Amino acid sequence: MPRLPFRSRKDLSVMPADAAGDESRASVAGAASAAAAEVEGPPAVEPDRTAAAFFDVDNTMMMGASLFWFARGLAARKYFTTRDMLGFVWQQAKFRIGGNEGNPDDMLTIRENALAFVAGRPVSEIVQASEEIYDELMADRIWAGTRALAQQHLDNGQRVWLVTATPVELASIIAHRLGLTGALGTVAEVVDGQYTGRLVGELMHGPAKAEAVLALAEREGLDLTRCTAYSDSANDLPMLSLVGTAVAVNPDTELRAVAKSSGWTIRDFRTGRKAAKIGVPTVAAAALSGGLAGGAIALRRRNKFPW
Repeated sequence: MPRLPFRSRKDLSVMPADAAGDESRASVAGAASAAAAEVEGPPAVEPDRTAAAFFDVDNTMMMGASLFWFARGLAARKYFTTRDMLGFVWQQAKFRIGGNEGNPDDMLTIRENALAFVAGRPVSEIVQASEEIYDELMADRIWAGTRALAQQHLDNGQRVWLVTATPVELASIIAHRLGLTGALGTVAEVVDGQYTGRLVGELMHGPAKAEAVLALAEREGLDLTRCTAYSDSANDLPMLSLVGTAVAVNPDTELRAVAKSSGWTIRDFRTGRKAAKIGVPTVAAAALSGGLAGGAIALRRRNKFPW
């Protein structure tokens, strides 16, 4: 498939922190992600303008975690060392496994530091790196079964978006390479064509995904009762519950239970071998999606980076 150019988005600045809480940040993140989402022209078949499909990426569309492979690719490009990456991935994984997500101070730190590792970098530089990293580390990890599900929607004239915590620039590249409509991803603040290292609102995770889908549906005139959402994780229940049809793909234990009790379709494309193969990236993703740059901030404090 020919490479489609990434269209530069307008600069975005963060809303000042206030006491509005997680719900407000999720709403801001959802609106920002929907605003940043690219929209391709109508499908070649007769378009179905009010129906669409929304796919999570990690372990749903792709084996393992896109942020893990993104970080690995950046480490190979000397943004930080592989040893450093593994170190802060482990620290963040312990944080997740320890069940401390409810600590407001910890979560504030995660939000503030989530994209600090690209602070001061031009958007064009990260986009180019993302293109290369997709080719090197991600293209061969797309689930053929999930890609076929997306193609069915396209063949029916419906638009298909990825919805992911991955930065929207990388998410859009993945969507373009798969021939999909576009992507809803985490939006970073951009000023004068460079990342500031801060988020616009919130990570595209949990309730923020539902907010992004709602905002996009309003903008594009979608009837959510005619839309379908796909995910592997119970974290995406807000998005799955928002649409008329929910499908659990390679589901975790909690989502599988919810899907069974709700009568949702379950599709599992994994084998024992593949599940073992992607285990480490999956655990790492729990850390990365919750604050990849927590470790990068520590590295900056040790003056390993000039930016």
